[in-house]
Amino acid sequence: MRRNDGALPADTDADHWPDVTARPRASWPRTAMARAVVRRALDRLPLRVRFAGGDCAGQGGPLLDVRDPRAFHARIGSQGLIGFGESYMAGEWDAPDPVGVLTVLAAHAADLVPAPLQRLRGLWALRQPDHQRNTPDGARGNISRHYDLSNDLFALFLDETLTYSSAVFRGFPATWDLLAVAQHRKIDRLLDLAGVREGTRLLEIGTGWGELAVRAAARGAHVTSLTLSAEQRDLARERVQQAGLADRVDIELCDYREASGSYDAVVSVEMIEAVGEEFWPVYFRTLDERLAPGGRAALQAITMPHERMLASRHTYTWIQKYIFPGGLLPSVEAVDETVREHTRLTVTRRDAFGPHYAETLRLWRERFTERAGEVAALGFDETFRRMWTFYLAYSEADFRSGYLDVQQYLLTKEDTAR
Repeated sequence: MRRNDGALPADTDADHWPDVTARPRASWPRTAMARAVVRRALDRLPLRVRFAGGDCAGQGGPLLDVRDPRAFHARIGSQGLIGFGESYMAGEWDAPDPVGVLTVLAAHAADLVPAPLQRLRGLWALRQPDHQRNTPDGARGNISRHYDLSNDLFALFLDETLTYSSAVFRGFPATWDLLAVAQHRKIDRLLDLAGVREGTRLLEIGTGWGELAVRAAARGAHVTSLTLSAEQRDLARERVQQAGLADRVDIELCDYREASGSYDAVVSVEMIEAVGEEFWPVYFRTLDERLAPGGRAALQAITMPHERMLASRHTYTWIQKYIFPGGLLPSVEAVDETVREHTRLTVTRRDAFGPHYAETLRLWRERFTERAGEVAALGFDETFRRMWTFYLAYSEADFRSGYLDVQQYLLTKEDTAR
C-alpha cells in the first residue's frame, strides 16, 4: 500500500513490479481525457466516490476511496483498465468493500466507456503481446507463471481437496466447512456426465492438483491426466500415491496437443480459458480425436457475453498481464460454433451455475485475507497480496453481477458403427 507520503512499502521490489512502483507517465491530454471519462462514468453509477482533497462523485453506494487522484487518472489515461488495477496494487485507491465496488463496475462494463470511444477501441486499447500466444512453448510459460507460483500458496486459501474451480453448493450462503463437499459434488457431476465408471479409459486435460483423477480412479477408471505445471504434477502424483491409486492414474507433463490414444471419456475443468481463441478449434478437435466412437466429454468452462468477447478479445487486460497470461474467456456462442464447425461432436447438454462461483470465490478471498501473514511468510510481498486480493474480488464481482457465468457441458460423439 502506498503510504500517505506517496512511498511504497519497504518490502516492494521495484524490479519485480516496475509498472506499479513507477509513477505513471501520461500526457496531459490523455490524463485530462481519462479524468473526464472517469468522472462521467462515476457520476452515473450507484457508488460513493471520494477523492483526496474533498471532491466526490457517484449516486451513492459502496465507497471507492481515491487517495491519489493524480496518479489514479494518469494510470487510467496511459494504461486503461490495466492502469485501474495497477492503481489498486499501488494503494492509490481502496475500498472497504472492494467486491461491492467492482460488482457495480462489472454490471456496467458495456457502457462505462462512451460509445464514440468504444468504436475507436483499436486506437487506444492495448493489444495482447505476441509472446503470450498459446503456442506449445508459449502455453508452457503462461501456465507456469500462474500455477508454478507455489503449491504452498494455493494450499493456504483452497480447501483440502486443492480444487481450483467452481464448487456446486446445495444452498447459499456457502460456508467454508462445506466447500470440500461442494467440490466433490462438482467433480461427481462431471464424472457422471462423462459416464465414468469401472473400466472407463479417461483422459483429463488439466490435472490441477489431482483431486478429479483420484476420484475417477476410485470409481475404477484408468486415468491419463495432462498438465503443463511441474509443481502441480509433482504434488498430484504424491496425492495419487497416498490414495493408493498409482496403478490407475498416469499424470504426464504434456500439452493437450501432444495427447495420444483413444478414450471412452474426456474431462476438462476450466482449461479452455487458457487455450486462446486461435487455438479453440485445435482444443476441440483434440477432444474429438481422442474420444472413441460413442464417447463423452464433460467440460467446465467460464463464459462471458458474446458481444463483450467480440469487443475485447484482442485487448490486453489486467488479468492477462498479472494473473493468467494468454487467457481468454469464450462465450457460449463461441463454444457452440467451434464445436459445430471443427468437430464431429455434439453439444448435448449445458448447465450454468454462475452464482456458485461467486460464493466459491468469496470463500477463497476471505481465507486468503485471513492468512495474509502466512502468505507474507512464503515471501510474497504486499504488492503481490494486493494484486491477489484484487484478482479474487474482481472475479467474484464478475460472477455476482452476471457479467461472467460458468457452464458444465456434455459433448457426445456418435458411434457410427452401430
